[in-house]
Amino acid sequence: MADNTAAKIEADASEIITSPRVEVGTRGVNRVDTVYASIMDAMSNGEFPESGRLPTETELAQRFGVSRPTVREALSRLRLDGLIASRRGSGSFVLRRPDRNIKRFAPIESLADVQRCFAYRIALESAAAGLAAELRTPRDLDEIARALEHLDRVREQGTLGVDEDLQFHLAIVRASQNIFFVTALEMVGDQMRVAMQLSRSLSLERSKVRREVVQAEHREIVNAIDKGSSVEAAEAMRLHLGNARRRLFEGPQSE
Repeated sequence: MADNTAAKIEADASEIITSPRVEVGTRGVNRVDTVYASIMDAMSNGEFPESGRLPTETELAQRFGVSRPTVREALSRLRLDGLIASRRGSGSFVLRRPDRNIKRFAPIESLADVQRCFAYRIALESAAAGLAAELRTPRDLDEIARALEHLDRVREQGTLGVDEDLQFHLAIVRASQNIFFVTALEMVGDQMRVAMQLSRSLSLERSKVRREVVQAEHREIVNAIDKGSSVEAAEAMRLHLGNARRRLFEGPQSE
């Protein structure tokens, strides 16, 4: 089972490293990011309605003045977000309209960086959680348990809890006993705060059930680490962060 975990980690890292090269404008603007944000904005404002078919890759390329591979990569990101789906021979269709409240908390063009940060964290933190299950000390388990209790308090009080969320994830990475994992996560601390601020601000406007689901996912990670199952811990972290990325773009209609 350890081999399966290593294979998943390697596949995640490979996906990030070997992702297609993107067009960059004269000012260093990533054109995939621009197309991604523009399509999401059109979905959010209803120009591309829910259940409707998106324009073809060729039409989108002409609309945004980019190549088809650039459009293809932007659509791939939207599929990862759970916002669109492709049907063979029919094109891409809108599964759900992004929450219009996203614009209140973050510029829509920044969402590409949020998405990239989630991809990075899924690869990094799932590996760290697996190691934490194998190498955690009693002190590590105490720190993780305290961090989970703080998140429970945040959920009960209905407060934002960005710092508590960040400390929970850092406690798990520290339990991996690998300073490189800790340093790697701390390097994107600011980006994590942006994503957590956005996610948690939106969650406060949604149902209490949604917040309980998130905390249940945290608890599954802790339980797997506590019982020493590296495979379950890695998968629980992967599931949690993948769900967090999808939840970010789900509006109240998804409750």
